[in-house]
Amino acid sequence: MLDEEKVAFFLASRLIARGNKGTLALTIMIIAMVFVNLIFLPSIISGVVVLFNQQTIDYSYGNLVIEPRSNQIYIENVDQLQQKITRIPGVVASSPRYTAGATIVHKGKSTTPLLYAINPDDEKQVLKIYTKIISGDYLSPGDTDQIVIGYQLAGNKDEKADRIPSLGGVDVGQTVDVTFSNGVTRQYRIKGIINSNSFSVDSNAYITKNELESVLGISNRARQILVRTQTTGNEEAMRTTLMTYGVQEKIWTWEEKSADFLASIVGSFDIINLIGNIVSLIIAVVVIFIVIFINTVYRRKQIGILKAIGIDRSIIIKSYIFQALFIFFCGTLAGGVLLLLVLQYLTASPLVFPGGPVAPVLDTFLVLRAIASLLAVSLIAGYVPSWLTTNEDILSAIRG
Repeated sequence: MLDEEKVAFFLASRLIARGNKGTLALTIMIIAMVFVNLIFLPSIISGVVVLFNQQTIDYSYGNLVIEPRSNQIYIENVDQLQQKITRIPGVVASSPRYTAGATIVHKGKSTTPLLYAINPDDEKQVLKIYTKIISGDYLSPGDTDQIVIGYQLAGNKDEKADRIPSLGGVDVGQTVDVTFSNGVTRQYRIKGIINSNSFSVDSNAYITKNELESVLGISNRARQILVRTQTTGNEEAMRTTLMTYGVQEKIWTWEEKSADFLASIVGSFDIINLIGNIVSLIIAVVVIFIVIFINTVYRRKQIGILKAIGIDRSIIIKSYIFQALFIFFCGTLAGGVLLLLVLQYLTASPLVFPGGPVAPVLDTFLVLRAIASLLAVSLIAGYVPSWLTTNEDILSAIRG
């Protein structure tokens, strides 16, 4: 068997050496581009997922979210619970907050965003929203007539530029009327505007926890307690730790809170990626098939003569499979070099998506899958045309 492979390899090397170099180079480059395409889009999708995950942790939930027990509206005795949580090993900080519906009005423009009531000092230790103030200032603990709003909520003078119902381009220093769910209406001065590139943040409004408690007539309660842990990725273990230390409220990880939204995003991208991969592999099959098929048809007489002098048909087929493997190897190698150059450039200069800059994330499994896919289609594209041509009887092949 080894002798057959040696003969087949020799025949393949002669086919490559005597073949059209331009056609060979073009074929290799097409396979290289197919290889890049198989990896590039999935790596961008992975980058989008990494960006979304980090934004979720930094601007929406922290690592863990504590919510009221079943059949309860609020978390009671928040101060004591917060002290208990903060003393747990692995916890960096915690921040209680309320979420409430409200109607905000400015010069006839009305919208109903989600309103968060926070302890500004605690919030700074858990989330990074305060770093995304693009105009004005962040809330201070003693603010009672101040409000911070997201960029999307502030809106633009031109309503066509708004993605959601907005306040029509309101700016820092202007006042808005806020009507709460209990019917109380108060006037607030806009202290700051946030632009975090996260829609779930930039479409909301923020006041202090003390201010909302004065409106609702409650105290020492919360709808959520956000928890920042020392390490991201061990949320399940930290949830167990909190329960061990006596936290009886519901505890969610940031992944659970954002699962539905993330699944819809990734699912849409996966469909696009699947279609792109199928098209790319079909292109690879067709290109290699055509190249091998033309070579076999062009060398019908030579194949007939080889069979006539005793060269087994399987050896001839293997020689063309080796040729296809040569194209695969060179194409994959060239594609790998090109891919690394593209990824290095995009890492230094990330693509700017609506959610922020996205750098591609290269996954080893993704590379191995792309190599395996190209190898499979190369074997198929090398075998089928050579099998068809060598199936012809010797005399017909020699006559052409």
